[in-house]
Amino acid sequence: MKSRGWGMVLRAMFSRRWLGTSLLVLLGAAVCVRLGFWQLDRLAQRRAFNAHVEAMWAAPPLSLPEQAGEDLTTMEYRSAEVEGEYDFEHQVALRNRYWRGQPGYHLLTPLVMADGHAILVERGWIPAGGNAHPEDWRKYDEPGTVRVRGIIRLGQSRPDLGGVPDPELSEGQERLDFWNLVNPERVAAQVPYPLLPVYLQLDPDPNDVTPPIPYQPEIELSEGPHLGYAGQWFTFAALLLFGYPFYLRKRLLEEVG
Repeated sequence: MKSRGWGMVLRAMFSRRWLGTSLLVLLGAAVCVRLGFWQLDRLAQRRAFNAHVEAMWAAPPLSLPEQAGEDLTTMEYRSAEVEGEYDFEHQVALRNRYWRGQPGYHLLTPLVMADGHAILVERGWIPAGGNAHPEDWRKYDEPGTVRVRGIIRLGQSRPDLGGVPDPELSEGQERLDFWNLVNPERVAAQVPYPLLPVYLQLDPDPNDVTPPIPYQPEIELSEGPHLGYAGQWFTFAALLLFGYPFYLRKRLLEEVG
């Protein structure tokens, strides 16, 4: 009786009456399984990111320009010390930066090293008021040779989802003064020296309230909710695959009973 009931369910699942519903259930289960594996992929990426950041934090600080020949693009979040002179004529500003709720910009200034190369340094936040033009930023100049410390960061060529890309230069325009993204490759086109493919975010000081005020993101080294989400999606798939036959069997038995 029981085996005949399940055989009846199997035949009914692919009958004309129930075929559409069965296909929707199978499709829904397949989508849930795919989302579960996507969350597992996200978990693997998060673990790899955490391992990379921990390795960079444990590594000794780089010294530039002495170690400028290394592949810096593989060293994001590693501490580095750089010595050189700021080129304030070619600095730019990053839009839509905030400090304690106040709108402003982040100054991005090339630091020219002894070997002739330069690295962009995100010196920190300045208020929007009184800084609408590049000449206004000169009050924050730090002339002479400086030695600064921060972390290496990779630039962005495309904005995050929902972000605003940087505009292209119009005809006759030679440079952009205000940027949405830190894009060393594009900035390199408007400076007269070789520019490293990474930039430096200066180490912040919680007691520093004098612009430019350095900024670094807070990095949370956790695995996030991805494993739990994966389990939920696989559970949804199992409910569809195993729950649907029980539901269909009950309906069929009610009809013949």
